[in-house]
Amino acid sequence: MRTLATRAGRQAEGLLLLEGTHLLQEVLRQGNAPEEIIATEAWLQCHPALAERCPQARWRIVTDEVLRAALTTVTPDGVACLSPLDRLPTVPPEQDFLLVLDRIQDPGNLGTLLRTALAADINAVWMGAGVDPLGTKVLRASAGALLQLPHQRFGPSEAVAISQLQQELTQLVALGVQVVATLVPDSNKADPPLPYWDLDWTLPTALVLGTEGAGLHPDLQACCTHAVTLPHSARVESLNVASAAVPLLLERRRATMTATSQQFG
Repeated sequence: MRTLATRAGRQAEGLLLLEGTHLLQEVLRQGNAPEEIIATEAWLQCHPALAERCPQARWRIVTDEVLRAALTTVTPDGVACLSPLDRLPTVPPEQDFLLVLDRIQDPGNLGTLLRTALAADINAVWMGAGVDPLGTKVLRASAGALLQLPHQRFGPSEAVAISQLQQELTQLVALGVQVVATLVPDSNKADPPLPYWDLDWTLPTALVLGTEGAGLHPDLQACCTHAVTLPHSARVESLNVASAAVPLLLERRRATMTATSQQFG
């Protein structure tokens, strides 16, 4: 189980480690029975109905001490499960709303981004290197969003990831998708980015967000056909990437819902 907390371990075993009751519930909500469940006696006594929903799973009953030693969670709530990696959703061939993440480093930020992407009905997420999206910290922070959200991670190195994303974004542009960079407000630029609400979000769109601190890689920015910003007080230099993504992603949902309601009256 400690090995499954690493990317190499997951790939070798073909299994995803999910820590905690909520992630077990998410697996079951997707109609997937976990392959194995590791739980304490106390957890079983508190969750008999949940245990009954997993009749095909292999069960391992362990002590609190064993579970704490096996998991990355500081204070586990009494259960973890193993689910096959091949049950994760695959990236669909046709996509009209993509989130592209450039080298996101913080597990909490990535988890929040993925959960927001799921709420915004993103078709798929592309990630250029950065933190492991299937790591236990990201899975907890995202509340298991990747159990429903198709994704692809490019890399493994940053240089390879940037090169691969360049190729993919160039292909999207050729297909008529608007590739949108998210930039810090700068009134001194000759061609400043648009306020995000002025973009036509009803068109096929790939939203590109840069890494914490350094922002969007210049090679990826060069691939973008549009640029937007979130106007804010000059007292703050920039917004956290996960915070900035919320209005951008949900603006697409608002725009498409408004367009639909206008079309049908």
